[in-house]
Amino acid sequence: MKFLQKLPEQALRILVVFVILATGMLLVRQFVIPADMKDMTLIQTATMEREADKEAKYAGAAVCVQCHEKQQEIKRGGYHRDLSCESCHDAAQKHADSPTEVKPVSPRKRDYCVYCHSYNASRPTGFPQINPDTHNPRKPCITCHNPHNPKPTQPPRSCAACHAQIERTKAASYHAQLACTVCHTTPEKHKTEPRTVTPTKPDKREFCGKCHSEGKGAKGVPTVDMATHGEKYVCWQCHYPHMLGGI
Repeated sequence: MKFLQKLPEQALRILVVFVILATGMLLVRQFVIPADMKDMTLIQTATMEREADKEAKYAGAAVCVQCHEKQQEIKRGGYHRDLSCESCHDAAQKHADSPTEVKPVSPRKRDYCVYCHSYNASRPTGFPQINPDTHNPRKPCITCHNPHNPKPTQPPRSCAACHAQIERTKAASYHAQLACTVCHTTPEKHKTEPRTVTPTKPDKREFCGKCHSEGKGAKGVPTVDMATHGEKYVCWQCHYPHMLGGI
């Protein structure tokens, strides 16, 4: 009681209101809410029954493969291996129940594929992206690409085909005139398997020193004393090579 006497009047009022509300909730739960609404087992059973009564929309890839083994085999080793069939073909439960009467959606227009493949700077570097206005304009994507394994019909001829964001940044940097292969050794297989076979990048200071150490740089090229500048760090740990300027 002494504790309550020391409380400010405003805090005491709030405490009283809180006690009244808590007491009211307990009374409602005890005497107003029916017993069956407080039985968690009954609630869970009713929820499961309600959900089971809903019409099934998605069949699942395990059902699709029962009839479409050839497509599944192509997809299993392709770039779309992690996509479910119904990501592109829409909910297919009705097709699975009546395969001859109900046909699944088959996206054949360009506007569907560009949901994922039009250029977006937030997408991961190396993710296949295009400008749909210039990339084979007006042609459906499936004209050139098998949708179950949409590998390029020919290996990209330019690094910018996949690394457009880096290419645009590099175009405004001091390295704009350097070809990517000056600093990166790129295995031919990188063009067809970019995530498993990656290009090299300089791992020693001496590589950048070929152009930027004192006495070796061409006229106008920034040079440093490689023995003291940056100590033991590889140059790109402080200087982003694709970016304009220094640190």
